[in-house]
Amino acid sequence: MKNIKLKNVIICKQPEISDNFEEFKELVKQKKINVIVANKGDNINIEKNLYFSVLWPYKTGMISENVLNNNSLVLKLNYKNFSMLFTGDIEKIAEEAILNEYKNSRKIQSTVLKVAHHGSKSSSTEEFINMVKPKFALIGVGKENKYGHPNVDVLERLEKLGTKIYRTDCDGEISIFVGWKGRVKVNKNIKTI
Repeated sequence: MKNIKLKNVIICKQPEISDNFEEFKELVKQKKINVIVANKGDNINIEKNLYFSVLWPYKTGMISENVLNNNSLVLKLNYKNFSMLFTGDIEKIAEEAILNEYKNSRKIQSTVLKVAHHGSKSSSTEEFINMVKPKFALIGVGKENKYGHPNVDVLERLEKLGTKIYRTDCDGEISIFVGWKGRVKVNKNIKTI
């Protein structure tokens, strides 16, 4: 936010106040950035045929365990026949709540999955991945990070489903291009690591 010009920022209700959040509030005020507080059930329109569905969290009844991670925004980008699920840093407990909420629908099924919490072992359960059914998975993770992300079990679960995995530690910057007929092309730029 300090270095990029922004018109809008989408956040959810904050479950706890922190120094980072206070700094965030000051920055949006100084830079006159519009803050959209999203809640499960909202749609955020970008342009014709392109919008985000807010799938998580509820404004009320937030998860009290590891509140910042498990109440991360979960958004589904919808563009014609293409979709991408952004899962923030949710963990197993939030995934289970989302699965329970959408168990009788295809609401979380997506072409691309931005894997939760950098591929942490606390996320990306087999049940969750099987319900999303991603063709592609993106894992944002630093090279040789101290947490050992992504977790080997998470990678194996994705591979078992036949999902093509892209990782920023191995593939650099990842770009996704979607054609008019829904054809997806993924580019990687290893030089940006």
